[in-house]
Amino acid sequence: MGFVVAVVGATGAVGREMLATLEQRKFPVDKLVCLASPRSAGQKVRFQGKDVVVEATTAAAFAGVHIALFSAGAAAAREMGPVAAAAGAVVIDNSSAWRTDPGCPLVVPEVNAAAIKVRPKGIIANPNCSTIQMLVALQPLHKAAKLRHIIVSTYQATSGKGHAAVEDLLEQTRALAAGKEVKPAIFPGQIAQNLLSDWKPDTTPAGEGYSEEEMKMVFETRKILDDESIFVSPTCVRVPVVNGHSESVHAKFERPITVAEAIALLEKAPGVTVDARPYAPGHHPQPVHVSGKDDVFVGRIRKDFGDPNALNLWIVGDNLRKGAALNAVQIAEIVASESRQA
Repeated sequence: MGFVVAVVGATGAVGREMLATLEQRKFPVDKLVCLASPRSAGQKVRFQGKDVVVEATTAAAFAGVHIALFSAGAAAAREMGPVAAAAGAVVIDNSSAWRTDPGCPLVVPEVNAAAIKVRPKGIIANPNCSTIQMLVALQPLHKAAKLRHIIVSTYQATSGKGHAAVEDLLEQTRALAAGKEVKPAIFPGQIAQNLLSDWKPDTTPAGEGYSEEEMKMVFETRKILDDESIFVSPTCVRVPVVNGHSESVHAKFERPITVAEAIALLEKAPGVTVDARPYAPGHHPQPVHVSGKDDVFVGRIRKDFGDPNALNLWIVGDNLRKGAALNAVQIAEIVASESRQA
């Protein structure tokens, strides 16, 4: 059985990655509908060796669609997600629009795939890219020893802000190399040879002093793990890297957990590649090495000197793949499997 699949935001960076991932994983697509904003309608994208013409996103476009992968931003998801669901599609949305909605499961397949079955609105939310890779790595440890507190600092690539942000980084880099003035076009300041926290402030009372990105990691971790008692202390930073997010994580558990136990658990975990080499310069997962790969890479697994119940880890992943497109397609694969069994 094949499926009619729509990709909304097909001309964007994540949308194109969704198309590539569907093709690479041989998802059973009988018909592909590529949708985007009216200004992008008429463009062509490649799928399975053929050009597919992009259409404007309208209610009529979802007729007969079984699965709709959304990567068109929160505003478009709020407007057209319910329209697609009402037309009979299972919506898998990559934006923040539905993540906090109790009627929409928030899913990382390696962590809480069972939540996919309960989707009263017909919409499944893809978590934030940083949350996804962190929880893929921490889930096997949480299952064994129960997480109590996560302190995480992120080092997030510019591709997480979109293609225009990557171009801004490259243009700023060229300006610096030529001895010219840096004139940011997308970022709120210089990102080349610099670090920024460039997300909007969180406006909820609980998030005073935090960015929206940081509060996403707090809420999403608790929802995905279904445990409001887990403390999460995030600091999110944008770095001058094109692709691949990195995270420094201090994870405290309910009981002591050794490095050897953690490595053994992670080596068996789906979607994880462990770098267990002894520490040496360059012996750790790096964005330049993980870009284009599906797994989350975990290295520098160390005991904590102040707490026997804690470990320190370095987690790196491709934010466009596992952090967005791959996670959505994995959800679609589970939805497709459900349909076949029904």
